[in-house]
Amino acid sequence: MYPLRFIFKRNVRILRRCDAMIVKMKFLSISGPRMDIDRVCDKYLSKYEMQLENAVTELKTTDNLLPFVEVNPYKDALAKAEQFAALLSESVEHIDQSMSKDEMLAFIREINHDYLDLQEKKELLNKKENEVRERLNVLEPFSPLDLELHKTMHYKYMKVRFGRIGVDYYKRLEKYLFGDLQAVFLEGTRNENYVYGCYFVSNIDTSKVDSAFNSLHFERIAIPSEFIGTPKDACISLQKQIEDVKKEIEEIDRKIEELVSSHAAKILGVRKRLEELSNNFDVRKMAARTDVGDTKEDYYILCGWMGEGDVQALMEEAKEDDRVFIVVEEDREKFFGDPPTKLKNPRFFKPFELFIKMYGLPAHDEMDPTMFVALTYTFIFGAMFGDVGQGFCLFLIGGLIYIKKKMSLAGIVSIAGIFSMIFGVMFGSIFGFEDVIPALWMRPVDAMTDLPFIGQLNTVFIIAIAFGMALNILVMLFQIVNAAKAHDTENLWFSTNGVAGLVFYGFLVLTIVLYMTGHRVPGNIMMAVFLGIPILIFVFKEPLTNLVEHNHKKMEESKVMFLVQGFFELFETLLSYFSNTLSYVRIGAFAVSHAAIMEVVLMLSGAEDGAPNLFGIILGNIVVCALEGLIVGIQVLRLEYYEMFSRFYKGSGREFKPFNKQSK
Repeated sequence: MYPLRFIFKRNVRILRRCDAMIVKMKFLSISGPRMDIDRVCDKYLSKYEMQLENAVTELKTTDNLLPFVEVNPYKDALAKAEQFAALLSESVEHIDQSMSKDEMLAFIREINHDYLDLQEKKELLNKKENEVRERLNVLEPFSPLDLELHKTMHYKYMKVRFGRIGVDYYKRLEKYLFGDLQAVFLEGTRNENYVYGCYFVSNIDTSKVDSAFNSLHFERIAIPSEFIGTPKDACISLQKQIEDVKKEIEEIDRKIEELVSSHAAKILGVRKRLEELSNNFDVRKMAARTDVGDTKEDYYILCGWMGEGDVQALMEEAKEDDRVFIVVEEDREKFFGDPPTKLKNPRFFKPFELFIKMYGLPAHDEMDPTMFVALTYTFIFGAMFGDVGQGFCLFLIGGLIYIKKKMSLAGIVSIAGIFSMIFGVMFGSIFGFEDVIPALWMRPVDAMTDLPFIGQLNTVFIIAIAFGMALNILVMLFQIVNAAKAHDTENLWFSTNGVAGLVFYGFLVLTIVLYMTGHRVPGNIMMAVFLGIPILIFVFKEPLTNLVEHNHKKMEESKVMFLVQGFFELFETLLSYFSNTLSYVRIGAFAVSHAAIMEVVLMLSGAEDGAPNLFGIILGNIVVCALEGLIVGIQVLRLEYYEMFSRFYKGSGREFKPFNKQSK
């Protein structure tokens, strides 16, 4: 029972620390002279994370606010700088940010002028290459013909027609040629569909022969008359032209590469600085300006959310700046919506924020369940997939991917692998072998326990259900904390997951534990008090809430319908308690099935006969590690979402999105 006590005590400590995992947000407004907005963004807001809100719509109590309608002057220059940076083939050790704003824009214009000149030449060469290649494609099928193109095209007493004919029609053409058709056909190349070639005909018979060839669907192909020599010679000449053009294109590419590489440090420096300036200028999309007429200098107003620590640092840094005026809003009626959620967890727990974001971020008045999910997920995963060798593989592979790619899922797999190794030691299992290391706790397949009324049952099933009961009680405590923070009377005192539900379920768990361990169970009076009263509270939670909150609201339905509805809701509640608790049996079931599956793998590999097939053992471990690891991971996530989160967590928060990171 040690693991159960360990995880329960650890999670109780988490209950006290979860509030600190959500950064407390402050709503503030920043204002100053309109022309000073870029300096403020560059000097202050670029250092701190702030989620900007639309000042025109948020500051409802401020009159004469207008949006900014200016066009970003850095957008085109930044696009060009990014284009040139993408052409750099080698990494640059340092970047040059010494230029001023005007110098940067002039630099981009100058290098873009040279780049466009080279691109224009390259496009002309590409066009020339395409034209020559088209001529080569036309002439290539006739390359086997041994004739002088220029002379042939200018015969005085006969005509020559180049083209192609279908293979089926060509067989019929051969019969005509052997008959009375006064023409000679020379075959060039052929493929599965066509035969390419040309036919010669005297001027007198041209009309008759052309009609015969047309009836056989002969497709004429125009051959330019300027070619000199045989078709093969002409093809060689065209190929040489293509190669020459390619060399010219490569030379231009080399010049472009030299152009950007010779200014690599400046290009990267300009790109970075223009990106900052562009992002700062885009702040105007969320800002407002005051309309004070032509005689006075107008002002900008920025508003949004910032972490409490950043607010203090910003106020301290800008206190001597007489051109910046910062106000931290305390009156929530001046702005819309709830604060965004910014999670702040230790590095070890950071990957598990992925699961929280998949379900929904906590609202500002909810606890952050990241640490709870991290500990329970990895603990349950290890219990269901306890194996030292396979756990080490998960830890190693997941860790390497996380270090290289920073994938949160890989980090989760790596941490889960640690717990798999821990439980593998406790179960005495390494790559499916259970006779190599001793079990420090138990072997899931063999451990059995006698229970009253039920009889003999696998010990891991009993521990899994007991563990599930402890977690249910813990998440009810979480729900009570969340309801207290939200001032939700009904969910705090009268709901199935509030104080009433905790008393009912906790007393029921206590009774079952006492009975199963052979101790005396509570008497009938205590049963009636601790089970009966919560049941009545469940049924009458709505009128009780109205009574406590002094809300004199009449019941919309009749008393009979209210009782009928309450009965069915009560039945559903009791059924959910039972199914929710029983759902944790899967922890023990997977622990047993893992050992059984690996036993089958070893048996098929001949390990039990003393002549193990090493390839079979390795392949079996890979398959089990991949497939069962995936299934266990999904099943544990299901337990988190459906059995735990459904009792205490809403996930209705919105993500904190600072403007500088959004633009990146």
